[in-house]
Amino acid sequence: MENEIVIKTATIGGLSENYFFALCQENRDIRFERTVHGEIIIMPPTGGETSFRNSELTTELNLWNRRKKEGIVFDSSGGFKLPNNATRSPDAAWVTKERWSKLTAAERSKFPPLCPDFVVELASESDSITTLKEKMMEYLANGCRLGWLIAPNEEKVWIYRPDKPIETISSFKETLSGENVLPGFTLDLNILR
Repeated sequence: MENEIVIKTATIGGLSENYFFALCQENRDIRFERTVHGEIIIMPPTGGETSFRNSELTTELNLWNRRKKEGIVFDSSGGFKLPNNATRSPDAAWVTKERWSKLTAAERSKFPPLCPDFVVELASESDSITTLKEKMMEYLANGCRLGWLIAPNEEKVWIYRPDKPIETISSFKETLSGENVLPGFTLDLNILR
């Protein structure tokens, strides 16, 4: 992302999980992520178009989930401690109820120590597609079963699945499918125009 700020912490030994969580809680107006190398990324707030699109996307996911009752939906403010120790905050995410129920109350109240089953990254004008593609590969490497990288300004979508080539869709006339990860979930890309 072009407007993000990266704080390096290697020379001080990084921040413990508890300190990083406390930093995020003390600065709730700032969106943080942490890389596998311990770098802290401060991400700028999104503009109106991206916020609107993210709201539409999360609403669609929530409506599907309320009918199915098979998992938990997260918005862009939720962070996850991935198995590789990075802390990431996708724009939308979903975790099965089975996996969520295995977490303790303490694990649920902080950054849940798991990678979501489904993630979406929604590119804004200032985002680097290359950086977002790397992030999508990180999700896959940590257990994500389906991921969508959506670039509304380009009207392009990259679909990520484990052990399969990345699929590219170059038209917002398409409807995305939740496949076997989110059975029955579809997203009409026109709502993101």
